[in-house]
Amino acid sequence: MSDLITELHGGILTLTLSRPDKKNALTNAMYGALADGLERAEAEAAIRVVVFQADGEIFSAGNDLGEFAQQSTGNGPAVRHVERFLKNLARASKPVMAAVQGKAVGVGTTMLLHCDYVLLAEDAELIAPFINLALVPEAGSSLLMPLRIGHVRAFEMFALGEPVVARDAHAWGLANRIVARDELRAETRRIAELLADKPAGALALAKGLLRNTDQVLEQMERESGIFSAQLRSAEAKEAFQAFAEKRKPDFSKLSAG
Repeated sequence: MSDLITELHGGILTLTLSRPDKKNALTNAMYGALADGLERAEAEAAIRVVVFQADGEIFSAGNDLGEFAQQSTGNGPAVRHVERFLKNLARASKPVMAAVQGKAVGVGTTMLLHCDYVLLAEDAELIAPFINLALVPEAGSSLLMPLRIGHVRAFEMFALGEPVVARDAHAWGLANRIVARDELRAETRRIAELLADKPAGALALAKGLLRNTDQVLEQMERESGIFSAQLRSAEAKEAFQAFAEKRKPDFSKLSAG
């Protein structure tokens, strides 16, 4: 079975992360499939809404840390599809929704900032542990997160990497609503069908007016350069080695420069 399941029904393109045995950690191949799905949505007039969801107990553990570790030693893939996925997400002209259960870690959280309608199950937790991994925020989140929730909350999310529970995420404006876990997909489908019935042209124009896409893409580029450099840093190597050895990382002897 594919790690990403793509289904089109009633004008709604559903992209389901389906790697539950690995906590839906995103691989380069999965990013490529997600990017392809968003490109398909832009190309096909019959597609009116895109929905992200996930199988299993959690939405996503974020990037596959094994692939991160390879990249930190210069052995990553020749083409990093994550950048194509994020740019396609930022440029998406059609409504994008997400249905989140359990933990949404790293990009599992930051991708939600690009979604137009987010539903959280009652057990959802949003986690942005970039600095804990000696990395920096990505996906335009260093711009979008403080705009959404304010600097102090954004700094706390990134610097401490502690979970934000569904109740707080909703109160802060990171989600539209909270629903019972067993109602998550049905309610997501109901909202998606409502959006699919709207005049697509007017909806796309309104969405375009709500965000400065060029500014978001510019910030993504800035983040990407810093992220890539930090991924090869001594700090990141210590973080990933500590993760592999199941110990607490020790950054005390490493320079910040």
